[in-house]
Amino acid sequence: MRVLTTLGLGLAVMLAAAGAAVAQKQPVIAVFTKNFTNPAYENFRIGADKIAKAANARVIHYVPKKPDDVDEQTAQIEEALKNKPDIVLLTPVHDKLMVGPVKKLNDAGIPIVLFTNPLPGTFVTYIGSDDVDLGYKEAIYLFKHMGGKGNIVVIEGVPAAPTNRDRLKGYQKAFAEFPGIKVLASGVGNYSQSVAREVMTKMLAEYAQIDAALVANDSMSLGVLEALKATNRTTVVMSINGILEAVKEVEKGAILATVDFNTFKMACLATQAALRHLKGEKLPDKVILPTEIIDKSNVKAWLVPVADRPCPKWEEVVR
Repeated sequence: MRVLTTLGLGLAVMLAAAGAAVAQKQPVIAVFTKNFTNPAYENFRIGADKIAKAANARVIHYVPKKPDDVDEQTAQIEEALKNKPDIVLLTPVHDKLMVGPVKKLNDAGIPIVLFTNPLPGTFVTYIGSDDVDLGYKEAIYLFKHMGGKGNIVVIEGVPAAPTNRDRLKGYQKAFAEFPGIKVLASGVGNYSQSVAREVMTKMLAEYAQIDAALVANDSMSLGVLEALKATNRTTVVMSINGILEAVKEVEKGAILATVDFNTFKMACLATQAALRHLKGEKLPDKVILPTEIIDKSNVKAWLVPVADRPCPKWEEVVR
């Protein structure tokens, strides 16, 4: 009897130890961002790392070396399938061409938190912004500043990106409300500073008077500023993202304003959502951050370097 009791106690201790080991297992989070060129995605990686470090979770970053490359992201998803992370944070480089690779993650039972770009598939939650609203409010702010009339150019982002398509929808909505605004030209800047600089340079050569540039993200607005400086021209510039480099230009007055597309906050929330899911906690289907204009009246709040900013707590955003 004493031997059986001893064996029973030993078994209980072993089971408890095994349970504790499972509970203490370090979660592995695979984070898929689109490129190294857009500061918004660097901000996302910073936010994900910050939350993961505080939670003793391990992050593996997957970033295509060629910006927004479908083949590279597809190969990286195949690599992740072999490594079997506990959960994935994903923004697809293409909302149609990445459906198949994402389905493989679904079929393998690897949960996914989707962020910034909607995509067909099965996800534990979606974290993002309303890009139609971002584009609409960006345009409305600019058009009101212009007194409802003038000649503008539009610098678009990556054509395949849902964020870009939705922001253009917002622009179209605003154009309908301001018939005095005339679009001289629209060019594709691919969310790239260097590409936008080239596009704006060509527009400046073609048009002697450009009253404003409506730009779909901050990296491109920085390229627009470079083109203006190189040609000794000036115009009003408005964009989206709220990256630090652009916010500094808002403070100086070179950029009128930018609309906050806060990928750092998205990362904080997406990583918290991932950890909550792994604990079995229920999540909302989606979390959409509010649209906020950054101008000279409130710019100081965004001048803090991203790495020094605190992450929002889940309860402060999700109620």
